Amino acid sequence: MAHLTVSVEYSVHSMLWLAGSGDSPLSSRDLAEFQGISHSFLAKIFPKLEKAGLVRASGGVRGGYLLARAPQDISVLQIVDAVEGKKPLFDCQEIRGRCAVFGNMPPAWATKGVCSIHAVMLRAEKAMRETLDSTTLHDLSNAVGGKAPPDFPAQVQGWLGSRIESRTGKPRSAAAPSSHQEVSS
Repeated sequence: MAHLTVSVEYSVHSMLWLAGSGDSPLSSRDLAEFQGISHSFLAKIFPKLEKAGLVRASGGVRGGYLLARAPQDISVLQIVDAVEGKKPLFDCQEIRGRCAVFGNMPPAWATKGVCSIHAVMLRAEKAMRETLDSTTLHDLSNAVGGKAPPDFPAQVQGWLGSRIESRTGKPRSAAAPSSHQEVSS
């Protein structure tokens, strides 16, 4: 988990909208336009989420993506790892043995055990991974959902429904999100 890129932000936001869509698939194009982000960039992220078993594709004209599991069964860490891979936060280069004073032969004390800097980075990574793993998509939805006014879910569904209708010529089913807490980000 090296430096977390914008891919993580795009992924988590998109997953939050999928959590609020219930059984109605959302296209990556609609999700990108809705959030004001690059469709081509977002379209490259969804196959990673699908491969990790976090989303599933739904084919057809009204197709798109759905969550593959319940929001409470998807951790933020799973999303991060799906998008970024399981890379370490810190890549220690062992420069502690390269001190000019040592010449070509660093003393044993200088390179004994785990590098102190690496050790603190390992602890930090462990704490971050534990926090991300203990936070589910459902938790995150609840945390950010309280910010929106009560009519916001209907506005979101109206916008998404108009996109589907313009693409298919048929109105979107009346499947509304279960609560405003699952559609706000």
